[in-house]
Amino acid sequence: MSNETPELSQHELEAQRREKLRLLIEKGINPYPNVYEVSHNTAQVKANEEAWITDGEAGPEAQRISLAGRMMTRRIMGKAAFFNLQDSEGVLQVYISRDDLPEGYYNDIFKKLIDLGDIVGVKGFLFRTRTGELTLHAEEFTLLTKVIRPLPVAKEAEEDGKKVTYSAFSDKELRYRQRYVDLVVNTHVREVFRKRSKMIGVMRGFMADRGYLEVETPILQPIYGGASARPFVTHHNALDMELYLRVANELYLKRLIVGGFDGVFEFAKDFRNEGMSRFHNPEFTQVELYVAYKDYNWMMDFVEEMLGKVALELHGSTKVTVGNHEIDFGKGWRRVTMLDAIEEATGHNLFGLEVPELRKIAASLKVGTDDTMGVGKIIDEIFGEYVEPKLIQPTFITDYPIEMSPLAKKHRSKEGLVERFELICNGKEVCNAFTELNDPIDQRNRLEEQARLRAGGDDEAMTVDEDFLRALEYGMPPTVGLGIGIDRLAMIMTNQESIRDVLFFPHMRPE
Repeated sequence: MSNETPELSQHELEAQRREKLRLLIEKGINPYPNVYEVSHNTAQVKANEEAWITDGEAGPEAQRISLAGRMMTRRIMGKAAFFNLQDSEGVLQVYISRDDLPEGYYNDIFKKLIDLGDIVGVKGFLFRTRTGELTLHAEEFTLLTKVIRPLPVAKEAEEDGKKVTYSAFSDKELRYRQRYVDLVVNTHVREVFRKRSKMIGVMRGFMADRGYLEVETPILQPIYGGASARPFVTHHNALDMELYLRVANELYLKRLIVGGFDGVFEFAKDFRNEGMSRFHNPEFTQVELYVAYKDYNWMMDFVEEMLGKVALELHGSTKVTVGNHEIDFGKGWRRVTMLDAIEEATGHNLFGLEVPELRKIAASLKVGTDDTMGVGKIIDEIFGEYVEPKLIQPTFITDYPIEMSPLAKKHRSKEGLVERFELICNGKEVCNAFTELNDPIDQRNRLEEQARLRAGGDDEAMTVDEDFLRALEYGMPPTVGLGIGIDRLAMIMTNQESIRDVLFFPHMRPE
């Protein structure tokens, strides 16, 4: 139970807590001390309970445990009380008695001025209650943070023989806006972010163990490039110049390959000034990897092995449940060319067709196009409508039309195509890779074609980066590059429906 009246408004409850704060200070209690010595967390306590448990009485030799966390529930029973203390690792029941505290503290402070959600420290010993619940008998109690805003603690009631939950913090938009509250009251959300962190750690270790160097490249760039996207624009006052938040880190990583590194990777925040959806956030994380003397065939094997390891480390199996599907990241993923996949789905062979013919086919398939779209954009629209959403198991889509891939090397045996693959899984692109274009003449021609598309109205087309072209003129060895969308991969690996569920602080409209 709480000592607050639940019928009070939020404003009244906050006023009530501010008054309690004033009374605590008046009584000489610091409601915000600087430090507290914590010896263990709840997970460590539970892991050692057999060694530390007592019979309810503890002498000097008993293991003393100091915990800190939030008081989430409380049951006051006369001269004693039980409450649940929640820390970063879990919850443990705490028993506290009037006789264990300084005179007057239990009745005047603990019962009247301490509220649910307050952050407290307790020190004591372990025992089991008559019902067998592991409990910490608190010999010391310290208020560490007086909380002004009451937490939205869910309440359960029984109606018509069924349990009904009230006041749960379940509104999606509110949870995203106030993630700090979400993490406190919906503790299962923490596990999503722990898995995300572990996923990144496994990938980082996988690449580092193979000798590839983790690097950092500029976020503020004088020329944006490396992807077809609209940038965010800013201004540097001291230099009086326009800068862009990077849309990709590709061109800088390739400069490092020119400089003599055989393998570099970067976990990068990238920014694209585009629409938002459950698969898109304007600020997102990706890892890009570039390896010299390898091609896209090698990279497909590399990705298959790395993501199989991620699934195994996170789930103990290469099979991952995502929605209603079981996705298997074990080896043997299907590989199919983009145009073959479109022909399988639509019956149309698009190879070698020009814009007028492609527009007619798109219209017959009820796929919308506009006058700014070239060959690549129209093919991509058809693929996105008829193929991509149906690819649930990990599938490598390979050999894209050259118009779609201005930074990829021409296919060694298929005219008009490039050596590129995308990994599609659960109906969405997860990664993109090329055998990288290292011919500076060809690269200039492709970027100039992108500039023409941009002049024609395609505001996602790339710009000409003269310094990057200069770097290629100094010579880049045969190289393969890879970009993996960390947020989308995290959605799959943690079984989340929206990208916002794997971002601590997703972008939202103003309140």
